[in-house]
Amino acid sequence: MPEKLLNKRNNIIGHIVLWILSIAFFCFIFYLNSKIFNLELVVKAILVNTGFAISVYINLYLLIPRFLKQKSYIFYVFWLIVLLSGSSLFVQFVLFYPLRNVLHISDQLAGFDANIHSAFFFVTLVYVGVSSFLKFVKDWIALQDLNYKLAKIEKQKLQAELNTLKGQLNPHFLFNSLNNIYSLALIKSDKVPELILKLSDLMRHIIYESKENFISLEKEIEFVDNFIALQQIRVSENTRITYQKEGTIPDARIVPLLFEPFIDNAFKHGLPGNDHKDFIAISFRFQNDLLFFTIKNNFSVPDHRNSKNSGIGVQNVKQRLSLLYKKNEYDLIIDKEDHIYSVSLKLKLK
Repeated sequence: MPEKLLNKRNNIIGHIVLWILSIAFFCFIFYLNSKIFNLELVVKAILVNTGFAISVYINLYLLIPRFLKQKSYIFYVFWLIVLLSGSSLFVQFVLFYPLRNVLHISDQLAGFDANIHSAFFFVTLVYVGVSSFLKFVKDWIALQDLNYKLAKIEKQKLQAELNTLKGQLNPHFLFNSLNNIYSLALIKSDKVPELILKLSDLMRHIIYESKENFISLEKEIEFVDNFIALQQIRVSENTRITYQKEGTIPDARIVPLLFEPFIDNAFKHGLPGNDHKDFIAISFRFQNDLLFFTIKNNFSVPDHRNSKNSGIGVQNVKQRLSLLYKKNEYDLIIDKEDHIYSVSLKLKLK
């Protein structure tokens, strides 16, 4: 049976059981009063509960959705009072009065009496109040269950997106690094074995250490150190490269491979290589639970950094930041002016 139909069936059965228990309770109350248990006593209990049921279900399925959930509190209170009064009169005049002789009901109980009316009004109010409370609890539980399912779906979606982004990033990084080593292998440079070893260490970091969404900041900075050393084979001797780290690296965690695309772009898309003014400036500053990362480099015209292929790494960084950090936890500024490309990232460490 579908879950929706099963829940509906269980809900109906629950209501029936509750009303049977209520009728049994009033049979007991009437029995204590008369010391006689017969069919008439059962019928009176059913009639009383019929009045309660009318109020309960009109309140649950009409007043609460129509007024209370719409925040029309004054109208809700007004119509609730009307409902409780009408229900009390309904029990006395419509149900009890025609059967007063058969059920041996006094004319006072079957007709209007202020005390009897108040008693019916109060007891009906108790039933309406309890049923409303149970409905609110049920709705709250259903809402929590829905929120849990939505959060679970969102988490699964987030993980799928992150896996996709990592899958794009790792081949992108490997492709660029192999290109660097290949260029040196063509000229049979003695640096090739050392660079292959560095690349092996870098790939170990990517494949094994950066599987999680967050890794040790110290390991990530160590990765950056090796990555910059590997990338320096791209540049000419005229290029001025500065790399600074200010402050003590805190014991914190960070998204892996967060800085690699920016550093890779600085070496790949900048540096014409024919001017003594060529430069790359990279700096990290650690202050309490904040990390400040900046990178600047000059570039030639035209700059193709925004092309479809070259922009994969930067787009991945932006997406991973938005997925794994709140908006107030990071500030990424990318600027390109006067042949200077600059990136500034302020990040709250976890």
